[in-house]
Amino acid sequence: MRNIIISISIKLAVALLFTGCNSHKSTKKESEVNNSEKDLVQIPDSTLLDSVQKQTFNYFWEGAEPNSGMARERIHMDNIYPLNDQSVVTTGGTGFGLMAILVGIERGFITREQAVERYEKIVTFLENANRFHGAWPHWIDGKTGKVQPFSAKDDGGDLVETAFLIQGLLTVKEYFKNGNQKEKELTGRIQKLWEEVEWNWYTRGGKDVLYWHWSPNHDWDMNFAVRGYNECLIMYVLAAASPTHSVNNEVYNTGWARNGQIVSDREFYDLETIVDHYETADSPVGPLFWAHYSYLGLSPKNLSDKYANYWELNRNHALIHYKHAVSNPAGYKGYSSKSWGLTSSYSMKGYAGHRPDRDLGVISPTAALSSMPYTPKESMRFLRFMYEEQDSLIGKYGPYDAFSFEHNWYLPRYLAIDQGPIPVMIENYRSGLLWNLFMNNTDIQNGLKKLGFKTPYLHDDE
Repeated sequence: MRNIIISISIKLAVALLFTGCNSHKSTKKESEVNNSEKDLVQIPDSTLLDSVQKQTFNYFWEGAEPNSGMARERIHMDNIYPLNDQSVVTTGGTGFGLMAILVGIERGFITREQAVERYEKIVTFLENANRFHGAWPHWIDGKTGKVQPFSAKDDGGDLVETAFLIQGLLTVKEYFKNGNQKEKELTGRIQKLWEEVEWNWYTRGGKDVLYWHWSPNHDWDMNFAVRGYNECLIMYVLAAASPTHSVNNEVYNTGWARNGQIVSDREFYDLETIVDHYETADSPVGPLFWAHYSYLGLSPKNLSDKYANYWELNRNHALIHYKHAVSNPAGYKGYSSKSWGLTSSYSMKGYAGHRPDRDLGVISPTAALSSMPYTPKESMRFLRFMYEEQDSLIGKYGPYDAFSFEHNWYLPRYLAIDQGPIPVMIENYRSGLLWNLFMNNTDIQNGLKKLGFKTPYLHDDE
């Protein structure tokens, strides 16, 4: 890939980005750009934010699987699909996409009526798709609604992916709950799906922890007890909040928080990590999607419990990744204050979990862009770098999944779970839309109270 400066007017930039075209290549060197052209390069922040939001929203709108309306697990612009075909849809990624469609309404990309029609299609599909004690599998065949095994024994319910889906569904419910008759019928159907998830079943007979998987063919053989800290906080909040199949707060305190062992006083790059990133063993912090997935609807602003202040936790997490790129201990080509962010994504040899202690020299755009609420200046600098200085890393649905200047590598490919947080978290930065909707849900507020959380959204909270 070539790293060259693109000199374009604001009008042309908007036209290119909003029609989803690939960035045009420039033949001019920076020294050849005259002063008037340089002035035009400075596209307003709002234009860039609108552009990346529309492109990433379109992954879930134009790029959706047509029969189900659900989010495809992946879209490869090179049409090479070595792992699965284009009819496989993703449960968690669809949850992110449901919220991205709300962004589309608010930003004028689609109408409210168009969104309702799409939501009705998705909800109808979910009502008829395979479920396992109310939980959907990780992958589903979008044509049939049947489970598509994620791995040999992962052919049943996936409670984590279901939590990401329910987070999106409840946000949609809040948006339309005071709407017309058709919209109210939609919200009633969403409430029914929510109430049918048997969160307490996934305690495996009453243990004080939630389990990730259950299969009718393999029972509890996956044996994945979900303990903190990682991306799964939202699952515990929803399990406590369920009006029909809830878990008690001991499941949270003993299982997720490990009887207080979740708390950490460790520092990295002179920033407190706040919690023990349990799944990463000796790693100080995990990949950056841990600061995104649970917080698309769950607002970390002034959110705290006896274990953490979640705004400080996520802001420090993002800043640690930023400082790691600036420090660049491995000396990787292209790392800088404007090119940063590690998370799980595509890599040179398949999918990989990138983080500071497992750094392969791969930048994943979703990491910095979805951190916009936590690191607005640093994330905006990255967005501007991508759209003003790169000629081959932006495609129809926004920035491609990952790239490496060190290895001269990128692929024109997308993953739903990486594209989805971008428009949602940018919107939370700009307006707080998704946070305000989700946090005002009555069931969610009851769950947060039950677990001892403090947040401004609990108006009667002392």
